[in-house]
Parts: sequence; C-alpha cells; structure tokens
Amino acid sequence: MRVGVAVLTLVLAAGCTGPAEQNTPERTRPPLEQLEPAEDPRQKTGPSTATVAEPDIVPISDVVVPKLPTTVTDAQDTKVTVTSADRILALDRYGTLGATVFGLGLGNRMAGRDASTGFPAAARLPVVTSNGHQLDVEAIVKLRPTVVITDTTLGPEGATEQLRAAGIPVVVMDSRRAVNNVGTLTRQVADALGVPEEGEQLAHRTTVEIEKAKIAAHRLANDAELRVVFLYVRGQSGVHQVLGQGTGADDLITAVGAVDASGVQGAAPVSPEALAEAAPDVILVMSQGLRSVGGVEGLMNVPGVAQTPAGRHRRIVDMNDGQVLGFGPLTGAVLDGLARALYT
Repeated sequence: MRVGVAVLTLVLAAGCTGPAEQNTPERTRPPLEQLEPAEDPRQKTGPSTATVAEPDIVPISDVVVPKLPTTVTDAQDTKVTVTSADRILALDRYGTLGATVFGLGLGNRMAGRDASTGFPAAARLPVVTSNGHQLDVEAIVKLRPTVVITDTTLGPEGATEQLRAAGIPVVVMDSRRAVNNVGTLTRQVADALGVPEEGEQLAHRTTVEIEKAKIAAHRLANDAELRVVFLYVRGQSGVHQVLGQGTGADDLITAVGAVDASGVQGAAPVSPEALAEAAPDVILVMSQGLRSVGGVEGLMNVPGVAQTPAGRHRRIVDMNDGQVLGFGPLTGAVLDGLARALYT
C-alpha cells in the first residue's frame, strides 16, 4: 500500500469532537475500508456514477461569531481589511469557496452564490455568475455584499477592480485546487472572515476525512494501477478537453490510487491519437457534461473515446460537477465516492 497509516494515526490522535465527524460518509453507507474490491478493476465493464453519502456541508459549529475587523494579504499581494461578514459572497469556478464558508458555520451569512455552489443548503441563494464562469458585477453590487471572497478562475478581466471601486472589500484566494492544499485554503478563507479557530477545526476535520479515504482507496486499488483520464466535455459548445497535470484532476486520480494517464499539462483539446495512446481503463467526466453530449453513447462520438479500453468497455464514471473538483469540505467524501465507483 502506497499510503502509510502513520499520517492518519497522527491526525486522529489530535482528536475530533462535535460536528467535526458528521461529514464522514460511513454514517450512511458501509465504510469504505470494509468493502471488498473487484477481482481486477481493469476488467470491470459498464458506466457508473460516483456519489457522496451526504451532499450538504456540515458546519463546524452552529454558532460562529467573526472577530472583525481583520486585515489580510491576499493571493495577489493586496492588503484587504474586512470590517463585516454580515453579507458574504464566496465565488469561484468549482464552488470551493462557498462550500468552505458553509463549513465554517457562516452559511447563513451568504448573500448569493456561483453556479457551482449547488449543494442543497445553498440552492436558495441567488446566482451571481453568468455563462457559468463570469462574475456579474451588477448583480453582485445589488446584493450589497460586505465582503467578496473569490479567485482568478472567474472572469471577466477587471471585475475585481470594479467591485473594489464600488467600495466592496474583495479578497482573492489561491486558485490552485488539489487534495494537499484544502487545509491551507480553508484557513485562508477563515482568516479573511475573522474565524481562524473555526478554520483550524474545519481544516483538521477535512484532513482526517481525506487521509482516511485515501488509505481505504489505495487498499481497494491493490496496486492495480487503473489508468484514468478526466475529460471535460460540453456538448452545447463543442468543448472536449483533457484535464491533465496541474488541473486538480491529476491529484484527484492519484489520491484514490489510480494513474493519471492524460499525459498533458493543464487542459488540452482532445486528440484522438493521444487519447488512444493513453489507453485509459476509465474515463472520468462531470455528470452535467456527460448529459450535455447525450450520455455514455453520446460520449462515444467524441473523437478517440471509442478506441480506448474505457470506450470499448463503456467504463465511464461521472460525478456531480460541483463536487468532483471542488476540493473543499467534501473532499474526503468525494474520494470515498470515486473509490467505490472505480473499485467495487
């Protein structure tokens, strides 16, 4: 097993109490570590959907009072002073920041959301991103936010400056999404909102869940070295991309004991020849993207897909768009759900 138990033992030794354990997926289905793997995961056939046991975010506490004002230096080296967290907007491409705010116990202070922050507790909030990944400055200003937490994954260029010109404190976070920086990002959001203690607790809880899921996933993988490629597809716009090194997709795949077979840096258009050469056993996609191309059979029409082992065996695994690359408080549950889909 590539992932040692020492890390998890060390983390668990620090203790976790109260709501900190409630995101654990084992509460609603058999624990991942008790499941038996398929005899050979590479021989599995047919599509499957990876799911989390509980899609909502469990707050670290139900009573959280920010200690403000606070001044932070954001990812763009800008000093920002936050004097109120009464009306928060937390906006990014994958819904990470909104989920983190809910995890910190400040969900009742959220004034709106991005299109990817779609878990049940946030569904009632108005959406302030247009065309999926564009900040609607006018809609944001109308919501009278007292602070905006965002990153560079959303356009358009100059939106941050427009919001600051309107007198709104904007804190720009690190846009990198990966399993190993979930805790760091959690603490950064917490510091900006004046809840550093809750940030430490949430980072600790999430780390415990991640390490536990990784160990169980690697046990199920049993050194099968399942080759996986993450495809980002949008049928309406004809977008077919491979998500490779540095996109977060590679980190997600390796965290569950599989091999990122993409062979590309960043996001690149699908090359039929390169995809066939990559020879993935499994193709991983977002659920909405899969629907947009007409499901599994429609995905077979994406050049190169049908020529792969995954295509021939219809081994397509899809997962909720707002979860699979979110890398927020649900990261452990995402790894848990993906491991189940890949190996059981």
